[in-house]
Amino acid sequence: MKMVHVTIQTKHFEEEIKFYQEIVGLAIQSQMEGPKKIAFLANSADETKVEIIDNPEADNSGNPNISMGFKAEDVEKKREELIALGYEVSPMISPVPQVKFFFAKDPAGVTVQFI
Repeated sequence: MKMVHVTIQTKHFEEEIKFYQEIVGLAIQSQMEGPKKIAFLANSADETKVEIIDNPEADNSGNPNISMGFKAEDVEKKREELIALGYEVSPMISPVPQVKFFFAKDPAGVTVQFI
């Protein structure tokens, strides 16, 4: 099976889309409007998508036991960028010399790992 999407329900719909476009680098692949607004973002149409659903009643606290990971071209530069934009980020973590990563929260409170 192929993973199709990860769903995030949020009361900060526009900010959430902006985070995944501008910080993560994903593009909107499709959008729908019905009872709720929905956007699917990914690098391309055939990749796993981040589905964002506008839900004014969503609890934007995230789950501290779940995270999504994204590969950054330069993880140290990405961390500096998020700090400059006012995001709270974790210290850089390096469990082995060839691996570095850090965590940040998106506007919905989802933990995002940048590797």
